Amino acid sequence: MSDKNTIITASFLLIFMAVISVLSMKDDSLTMDEMSHLPAGYSYVSQKDMRINPEHPPLIKDLAGIPLLFIKNIKFPSDIKAWKDDVNSQWDFGSYFLYKTGNPVDKMIILSRIPMILILIMLGIYLFIWTKELFGNSTALTALFFFSFSPTLIAHGRLVTTDVGAAAGAFISTYYFVKFLKDPTKKNIILGGIFFGIAELLKFSLILLIPFFAILVVVKSILKSSDIKIFLKNFYYYFIRCLLVGLIALVLIWIVYSYHVLNYPSQKQAKDTEFILSSFGTKTLTDLNVWMADKPILRPFAQYTLGLLMVLQRASGGNTGYFLGEISAAGWKTYFPFVYLIKEPLGFHILSLIALLFAIGVMFRKNKEGKITERMTNWLNTHFAEFSMLLFIIIYWTSSLTSNLNIGVRHLLPAFPFQILLVSAGITTLFLKGSLIRLKKTFIFAMMLWQVYAVISIYPHFISYFNEIIGGPKNGYLYVVDSNLDWGQDLKRLKIWLDENKIDKAYIDYFGGGNPQYYLKEKYAPWWGLRNPDEIPEGSYLAVSATLLQGGRGKPAPNFDQKTGYYLWLDKYQPMTVIGNSIFVFYIN
Repeated sequence: MSDKNTIITASFLLIFMAVISVLSMKDDSLTMDEMSHLPAGYSYVSQKDMRINPEHPPLIKDLAGIPLLFIKNIKFPSDIKAWKDDVNSQWDFGSYFLYKTGNPVDKMIILSRIPMILILIMLGIYLFIWTKELFGNSTALTALFFFSFSPTLIAHGRLVTTDVGAAAGAFISTYYFVKFLKDPTKKNIILGGIFFGIAELLKFSLILLIPFFAILVVVKSILKSSDIKIFLKNFYYYFIRCLLVGLIALVLIWIVYSYHVLNYPSQKQAKDTEFILSSFGTKTLTDLNVWMADKPILRPFAQYTLGLLMVLQRASGGNTGYFLGEISAAGWKTYFPFVYLIKEPLGFHILSLIALLFAIGVMFRKNKEGKITERMTNWLNTHFAEFSMLLFIIIYWTSSLTSNLNIGVRHLLPAFPFQILLVSAGITTLFLKGSLIRLKKTFIFAMMLWQVYAVISIYPHFISYFNEIIGGPKNGYLYVVDSNLDWGQDLKRLKIWLDENKIDKAYIDYFGGGNPQYYLKEKYAPWWGLRNPDEIPEGSYLAVSATLLQGGRGKPAPNFDQKTGYYLWLDKYQPMTVIGNSIFVFYIN
């Protein structure tokens, strides 16, 4: 395909992704994390004060908050306790700011999500550019197709959350760092530093870029060396320039965080830091962070490291969740592989397996010719970019598998663009060789059509997508919940169903960032899982979010000591309907 037609086709794919993202998100209620991120972002850009939600870097939230500056007369509740006195009272502040001030919450939600979609499209552009540089037009379009028709990327690329931003940061910063290693010019050093700094301002999990880049430097130094003396010389050469890359990133982080603590009183920053880190395991780091918090030059770095330490603490501490009928706060080692298996389109899994098998086959055949070390060295010299992608996937997946924080496939998103690129390269450059080319192309086309069907059939409920391995979205709640299925996105759709069925009142146990009282008004009656079932009158309607329903049905994992089983009494009822695969509505009789 010509360059012109390639660009036209790529533009069509990205326009499709942008349009379907906008159309599908306009009726989604606020999801759980958005209730914290959106108000925090507005507080940053309007107040220059980062006391809310420090456990995530500010850049994504800033971008979400900027469009809200163009809405007239937004009320900022600076006089409430959650802002003035409490420490990181993000949920109370977010709920009050959104639902109790008279602010135009639905307009704010839609406008704040638009920059998130732009980040998603920017990631797609860079995926296309890098793939085209490495493998040409056909592979670039193949990669962009799988990107544009990814239910998970569409689902989370429309929300004010950090996961797709983290994927963009990891991929784009790696692109520029590999360019820097190939050609360490001043331009590439500056670009490498800027995008490394941006990545660190998107999500704290991208601190993994530091050991990742360090390994790349060592490997690159080895590849350019014939003995230890030359290796040390090459390593020193890269090391000095990497210090410049890191320095540029640090300056960028300092500038951005300086803005975010301009109006954050230094005494409150120090007190908040001390309180938040009071249970952190390493007292030396805590004391250092508190000491930095009221020093004018160091305050920005203190706020940055506070968030980083909070994330490290949470990742090791875990989060109460549901998985395969069990409730645990310690996580499961099989969680991410299994969730990835059932949450991504089956056609892409099949093509991934084919690409992997053909890659192994090529390596096995070539390794018969000459020494393995020589073959590996030659491959690394000619495929260093692909090696960098494989290395990132290994590092990121290893980190995820060892984390106790198991709350969604979205946490794997930083690895997605690398995987899509490599799979696309495998099927276009390895699989489409030799005999039966026409049959192979037909097979790939069939897999692509299958993925198109996956996206079209789940519209607009992308968060709740599951593949055919478990029988599709209707069975997803049996395996996992939370951001894999039910993040609160269907509250407004529940209201529509109640209105259409002329139901005047419903008991509701809701999980998410929406506010049932705000949307349902007199139709809303509060319910919670630990209430006695006898308290609900016969002839009543009960709507329960899947996350809370399965949390009250699952069996406790070993050493899990919280109450479970409180929703087992609902097993005798069949749901009247399931709203968007995420809210179960029962008629109690």
